[in-house]
This record gives sequence, structure tokens and C-alpha cells, in this order.
Amino acid sequence: MKIPFNRPFVPASAWERLRAAVESGHLSGDGPATRRCEAKLGGWLNGSRVLLTSSCTHALEMSALMLGLKPGDEVIVPAFTFVSTANAFALHGARPIFADIRPDTFNIDEEKIEQLISPRARALVVVHYGGGPCSMEKITQIAARHHLTLIEDAAHALFARYDGRPIGSLGDLATLSFHETKNLHCGEGGALVVNRPEDVARAEMLREKGTDRSRFLRGEVDRYTWRDTGSSYLMSDLSAALLESQIEIWPQIETQRRDRWLRYAHELRPWADRNGVGLLAFEAKAEPSHHLFSLTMPSFGAREGILRWLAACGIHATSHYAPLNTSPRGLRYGGRPGQCPVAESVSERLLRLPLFIGLTDDEQSAVIAAVTSFAP
Repeated sequence: MKIPFNRPFVPASAWERLRAAVESGHLSGDGPATRRCEAKLGGWLNGSRVLLTSSCTHALEMSALMLGLKPGDEVIVPAFTFVSTANAFALHGARPIFADIRPDTFNIDEEKIEQLISPRARALVVVHYGGGPCSMEKITQIAARHHLTLIEDAAHALFARYDGRPIGSLGDLATLSFHETKNLHCGEGGALVVNRPEDVARAEMLREKGTDRSRFLRGEVDRYTWRDTGSSYLMSDLSAALLESQIEIWPQIETQRRDRWLRYAHELRPWADRNGVGLLAFEAKAEPSHHLFSLTMPSFGAREGILRWLAACGIHATSHYAPLNTSPRGLRYGGRPGQCPVAESVSERLLRLPLFIGLTDDEQSAVIAAVTSFAP
């Protein structure tokens, strides 16, 4: 493809950061670069404890471990999300309960959550789709009323805000992604955000194979030992060094992504309105991270047609999630066709356009010209 869907961005300062990490002699996890990244991210998130992990999937698995799940426990998740959002909890014994999404924001439909809550429900997981925050005011009230642990899957939404508050700081726990397709990346990586001080010590142990090694490294104990059931969820300090080079310039990264997003919206809206194509919407209180730009075509055939047309033009656009409730594994957990009609419909009609740092004006012009020359 002449224009890829994503082109990973590596700042010039990354080489200096990587060299410093190598020269420090600490390449494994929880090193100097890791601690600097965690402090900077925690500062953005109003003082939350941030623990870098090897992936957002592993951060979600740590969330499941934090819950102490038992067979029969249930965790409510949106049907329209990446498989890790549900799989992390299923892996540790819970049954995922699939919730439908809103047709405007593609976030979990807050009006349909309470009907899914049973006496076995332990947690509610929300995904801020495309970097657009969920309706967190109502969702936090629902979680509190039913004594559910609220977990934000903020893989798309680092540096987004809801009602002026940073996404990732509004739940009990949150997870972040630094995969190469995300706004900030280190190739593969993630983070667990711990928003309750009483949960920090256990989260640190889970990340360090169930030991109190973090306390040992801080000089709080003279040796560390096995205290809990955990695993090796640490990000290497080399990956953290690459991530730090992007955290340092995140305002410029966000500005570029916002400008590209807004240009797509401005120049494609007349074509979209004429052809019954939907553009992603955000709530009034939401300040999005502009993670992706999507088009919701009027039919499955129109979606497949425009994907073929863009490919013929040398442009790599792509669809997105298959609904979890109709997936082979989702069916085993009680999912069924028709259970989440909005998610099922959106999944068949949505595509995403190239959006990344380094997308040139000429490249974006070519994408816009190709899209607007297609008639559904």
C-alpha cells in the first residue's frame, strides 16, 4: 500500500533515550526509565499509581487478579471491543456478560447496564472507544450503587478528559496501551493504573511474580519473598526508554492527531451526509484523544466496497472489532446473535482510515479524494 493504515512514530530523541538505557546497565523491568515514565503518567492522572506492563492485555489480566475472582463471578464488558477486554477476566474464572453499545459514540450503553447486573456481578469494564470518553458520570453512579469494581479500558484514550478529569483516573482501576498503533507507543506495552491507595501494594506484588520485590528495591525490606499469586508483567526498561521519548512530546503528538482528525471530519462530512455515512460522535463533556477516524457505511456491502476501492487506490483502510457476543468463544459464555444489535450492526459497517503521526498533507488529501470519489 502506498499509504499504510499505520506508520509507527519514533522521535529523534528515542535514540538518545535508548542509548542512555543501555549505558545505565539496567535493561530489565522497573528501571530508571520505567520509574520516570510512571511518575510522568501518574502526574497527568492526578497522582494515580501507574505500573508499566508488557501489554494492555497483561494490565487487564492484573485487573482480574486484583478482583480475586471465583467460579461463577460475572464481569460486564461491552460487546464491541478487543478480545482482551473480556478474555482477561474469563482466563481467571469469570463469565463475561456482554453489553450493547451506543449508536453514536460506540461506547457501552449506560442505559442498558443495570439490566445486566446480577448478584454474581463483580466488576464493570468500560472502553473509551476511539478515544471518546464514556458517559462516566452515570457509569460511576451505577458502579457505586451496585458495589461493582469499575475498570476503565483506556487503551484508546490516554490524555482524553471527561468533564475536565483525565480518563484513567475515574475508575478504581484503568488500563493503558502502548502498542505501536496507539497515540503513544513503545512497540508493545501497557500500564495498570491504580486509583485506590489501598490497592497499590498488592498490584506491585502481582506485577512482580507475586513477590514483594518492589519493596526490596526501595529498601523497605532486606529481602523479598513469595506473597501472592502473580506473574511477570513488567515492561523492559528499553521499551520504557522508547516510551519516554514520546511522553516528553505528547502535546505535539496530540495536536497533530487532532488536526488530522478534524481535517477528515471537515472535508468528509458533506460526502458522508449525502451518502448516509456516519461519523463518530463524542459527548458534550468529552475531550477525546483522537485515536482513530471511522466511517460507518450504510450497509455491509458498502463497507466492503469502499475497502476494495481504497485498496485499489493504494490506501490501507480496515474494519474493526467483531462483536464478542457472536464470536465462537463468546457463544460458550452465553452470547447469542441479536443480543447486542447495535454492536452487531456497527461491526458490519464500520471502517477506519489511516491516522498516524507523519501522515503528510498529500497523503491525507489522497485518502480524502479516494473516499469522496466512492458512491455507496
